Amino acid sequence: MSKTVTLSCSSNTKQAIVVDGHVAGNVVSWEQSGKRTVGYWIGSRHWGRGNATKALTLFLGRVTSRPLYAYVAVHNVGSIRVLEKCGFRRVQTQDVQSSTADTGEVEEVMLILDATPVATRPQR
Repeated sequence: MSKTVTLSCSSNTKQAIVVDGHVAGNVVSWEQSGKRTVGYWIGSRHWGRGNATKALTLFLGRVTSRPLYAYVAVHNVGSIRVLEKCGFRRVQTQDVQSSTADTGEVEEVMLILDATPVATRPQR
């Protein structure tokens, strides 16, 4: 028996990340607890080449609502750096705790992209 499964929501915006004609990952934005949130995933063979930064930059040109929030595992320094390059700043001084079924608790940091244009922010 065949069944159809969908995870679509009208408030979601999603894009595939395509590198050299191959799907390398995805980037998505959704509404959660009254906040517009962004997240992304990119395959490890595409790490360290600027692909995530480029994809997120393009996506942020499409999703223009601000503020925009991101939650990242504290140990994922590469992803935090991608977000900071795209203009996000850390706003949570205490780590946020989230629970996942397969790994237990994960420490997260919250970042925000507000309405201040990236060009006026100091370079890091």
